[in-house]
Amino acid sequence: MSTLPDGLHVVEHRGDQGDPSNGASPTPTVVLVHGSLDRGASFARTVRRLDDLHVVTYDRRGYHHSRAMPLARSLGEHIADLVAVVGDGPAVVVGHSYGGAVALGAAVQAPEVIGAVGAYEPPMPWTPWWPRRTASNIADEDPATFAEGFFRRVVGDAGWDRLSEQARADRHADGPALVAELADLRRTVAPFDVTELRVPLVLGRGGKSVWHHRRAIDALVELVPEAEVIEIPGSAHGAQLSHADAFAALVRRVVERAMGAPFKASATPVQD
Repeated sequence: MSTLPDGLHVVEHRGDQGDPSNGASPTPTVVLVHGSLDRGASFARTVRRLDDLHVVTYDRRGYHHSRAMPLARSLGEHIADLVAVVGDGPAVVVGHSYGGAVALGAAVQAPEVIGAVGAYEPPMPWTPWWPRRTASNIADEDPATFAEGFFRRVVGDAGWDRLSEQARADRHADGPALVAELADLRRTVAPFDVTELRVPLVLGRGGKSVWHHRRAIDALVELVPEAEVIEIPGSAHGAQLSHADAFAALVRRVVERAMGAPFKASATPVQD
């Protein structure tokens, strides 16, 4: 890793990457990027299934242990943080939801150190078919109220009710970061040109995900025809939690592509 921004909370999970002195190519570091109103710890189940790899997780600025940092007002700031975490590489980056957009942007920007990229259901609010909500409306929201409503929509009322008072307070405190990034993402044009991607791309989606998350993967394949798609049957948006075996298999596929594995035109759906 290069010099990190002050206050960015990064956790390294050291695995057995093999011995490069034996003539084998070094296995790239895996950097996992969390989505909106989330934190690096949400990948814990996935990380346990990748214990032979060097995996890095981190809380994006404004979230959880990185909450004291200045808020990111654009996707570009999150991309810059990820490029700093990757450092000199070699690495692969895999992002969930909003983290998928961060990972894609970083791979476009820094292909010399990022050998492949994975994105699970990244949002595409700039497309005409994505459900509409204006940036101004989001920016005017009370951050804590908006964070609670977002959590209830994504996880469900029962999920919110199961949280402890401290966990609810933590999610409320993440509200400013959530409002800032979602307001920025409601733009009329894409924040980067994914057709400029020069490294292998592996996309993931859940068999039970909502229609616009699923359609986003089809739209990305239209832009990057050589992208692989892995569908996780039975999963919805939170695959890293509900289907950790399958999500870890997706991550391993990204590593394989970075190390020269051949392209698969239609990946076999992963069973958990």
